[in-house]
Amino acid sequence: MAIIDTIFFDVDGTLVDARRDIANAMNYALESMGLPVLPVEKIISYVGTGVSHLISNCLGTDDAKLVEKGIRLYGEYYVAHAADEAFLYPHAVEILDYLKDKRKFILTNRYAAFADILLKALGVRKYFEEVIGGDDEGCLKPSACIIDRVVKTSGIDKSKALIVGDMSYDIMTGNNAGVKTCWVTYGLGNIGEIKDLRPDYIIEDLIELKDIIK
Repeated sequence: MAIIDTIFFDVDGTLVDARRDIANAMNYALESMGLPVLPVEKIISYVGTGVSHLISNCLGTDDAKLVEKGIRLYGEYYVAHAADEAFLYPHAVEILDYLKDKRKFILTNRYAAFADILLKALGVRKYFEEVIGGDDEGCLKPSACIIDRVVKTSGIDKSKALIVGDMSYDIMTGNNAGVKTCWVTYGLGNIGEIKDLRPDYIIEDLIELKDIIK
């Protein structure tokens, strides 16, 4: 078992399955802009590298004005429907209770407000000291800066920190920042993306964090 004082949790594919609500918001934006809707799987394939990337790819354009409009429409819908179909993965609440004496942060490339709304709707926002989102497009996962900023302001010991996530970006972030990494197998990533990154831990269920963290 590892001596861990701080855990950084990803959201989508790690704590929460929000695929349907993300897709619904994206398709609302597409329809509002007179564009054809996309399959859920196509939309979700663009999740993980920030809202602008998601919108740009779904619109099929880098035009700044169109992307900005897409973000606005996506946000309008998502804020009102963040947890219509979203649900926590098994044992999420149990493990957060188990880790009640640890410092816990959300680390996501979503906008912080979107993640905050979702976590509040699902009743788990109270477990986290801060929700750190991808609002600054110059500091997104997998850059180390997203963890380094928190370390600087919160006095975290990186040697006792762990990032838990489902995608290569999460493991790369941990590797870049010099913190321990844990990959969850049930989310949006796949072993082909992860194997060369050599996460410190691999789990199939969040409850397995009990076997890792003292």
